[in-house]
Amino acid sequence: MNRHLPACASQRQRNLAAQPSGGTGNKNNGRSGCSLHESLGCEGARARVAAKCGGFLSMTDNCQVTKTSEPIILPTSLHAHIGNAIAANGDWLAFDQFMEMALYTPGWGYYENALPKFSMMPSATASGGGDFATAPEMSPHFGRALAVQVRQALTATATTEVWEFGAGSGALAGQLLQNLGDAVSRYSIVDLSGSLRERQRLRLQSFADKVRWVTELPTPMQGVVVGNEVLDAMPVKLLARLGGCWHERGVVLQAGTFGWADQATRLRPPFEVAGGHDYLTEIHPAAEGFVRTLADRLEAGAIFMFDYGFPEHEYYHPQRSMGTLMCHRNHMADTDPLADVGLKDITAHVNFTGIALAGQEAGLRVLGYTGQGRFLLNCGLIDGLDQAGIAERAMVQKLVNEHEMGELFKVVGFAADKPGKPYSGWHADGFSQGDRCHTL
Repeated sequence: MNRHLPACASQRQRNLAAQPSGGTGNKNNGRSGCSLHESLGCEGARARVAAKCGGFLSMTDNCQVTKTSEPIILPTSLHAHIGNAIAANGDWLAFDQFMEMALYTPGWGYYENALPKFSMMPSATASGGGDFATAPEMSPHFGRALAVQVRQALTATATTEVWEFGAGSGALAGQLLQNLGDAVSRYSIVDLSGSLRERQRLRLQSFADKVRWVTELPTPMQGVVVGNEVLDAMPVKLLARLGGCWHERGVVLQAGTFGWADQATRLRPPFEVAGGHDYLTEIHPAAEGFVRTLADRLEAGAIFMFDYGFPEHEYYHPQRSMGTLMCHRNHMADTDPLADVGLKDITAHVNFTGIALAGQEAGLRVLGYTGQGRFLLNCGLIDGLDQAGIAERAMVQKLVNEHEMGELFKVVGFAADKPGKPYSGWHADGFSQGDRCHTL
């Protein structure tokens, strides 16, 4: 590895040293691959992997020429909106900008339109049901177990407010409020989706005296921050190594349909990808910037983020050559974010090493990192299941089984550590066993 975290709060005996400033921990230095000048000169590689298209490389996946087949079905207004953005940006739009518009354009983006998002089962029609289920929808025991950790963090940091980002259906908020009781005085929800905010209000009416919705973060803020499947929905940049040269993948408009096009770039993955084979992957400036913002604003409190992903040495493994970008619609997955834009979710797995380093470098103390299953078990997930029925137990099993959500989903925790209110040395219960900070 070329980047290291110091020991987490619960694993100080490991004595892992922080990467010195300006060393190999610098994301922009010490990377292999072609420079911008070298990339622009890779005509041999270009000829092998793609055809010229308006000065750009036009391709799908790693190295195939884009072919326009069936018309793309998508909301006309969103299509036109993105098409205008492509034209305004010189007929090429970086994928992270495309992803942001596809998901968050007011009224039209996936998370902004009125189509249902959450359901336990697929629908007979593409627009008749939700597209996926998250842990809080699957079992209220998820929120009950997380509440154990949140209560401990509130007490340890002498705070009484909970902040939830991307509250979805409001299921987790309801579970936490029910289990925390008087330990929380205010529950603040930050959600970009206007339609989801309305659904949350309906679901959380019984907690109206504590819940509020905010559009901007105060400076400073205090309390415990939670986020379940938030980081994976933040826009990512796509990088493609083609013929040994790195390119940034973007979106163009060809005969009225969206297609891929690549431009040479100085951007590199934060971890050197071994080998010289063609390779497609993502980098996560938006998610890491989000964590830095939290670090800047959080005066006292803690942060716990749940999502699917890997440490960077696994994320950028040579065999993961097609990246992690994935779309979800009606409980089915596909790898084409350019089709049915606005009608399906677009996600990418999380590089938890990058998230942990972003927080640490911005002044947060890393409390721990582990799988979701181990975290929930540490928080007493199995307590109170004596009277649970078979179906209820089955859903709990999905949360913790290694071949389901227990291992693919990870949890990273942070504590605020400001000069006026330094970290007190408390250890988070969720990482009491099975902490994997040493793997980041």
